[in-house]
Amino acid sequence: MISTNTFWRTVISGFIATFVMSMVAFLQGGLGLPVVDIGHIIVGSFNEVHVTEPYNIFWGNTAYFMGGILLALFWVAFLAGRIPGNWLVRGLIYGVMISLASGLVLSPLVSLAAGDWFGFFYLDTWVPGLLILAGLIMHLTYGLVLMLCLKVAGVHGLE
Repeated sequence: MISTNTFWRTVISGFIATFVMSMVAFLQGGLGLPVVDIGHIIVGSFNEVHVTEPYNIFWGNTAYFMGGILLALFWVAFLAGRIPGNWLVRGLIYGVMISLASGLVLSPLVSLAAGDWFGFFYLDTWVPGLLILAGLIMHLTYGLVLMLCLKVAGVHGLE
């Protein structure tokens, strides 16, 4: 059972990690990498099934941040006690895990829902290698920031 205190500390940590990841996603453009605006991509897939466009960027970013918070809760509930190492190693491992799941499952499903096919690991895009690198940097950032926030907040997983 998760305590109320652990729950809210995890939610706040997930929010912070998602915010930092989104800032890194925008700043990557300065390094020549694709700018990955997940909120915009989600809005596109939300609106694809409607004649009009009822959803705006607020809803895309809300879904994006909820996903980041759910990933934090998933870590605390299921993985924190199973992955060894300090916060740095665990953050790198979780970032790679998220990047693999995103490129293999999530991104293809979201792209299909938006009426386009990115391919597995973005292979059907014009810059698959750069998108893989951009996604990996984003997810490593998320994992590292999440683990640091959880460490500072005193969240070690479920007891």
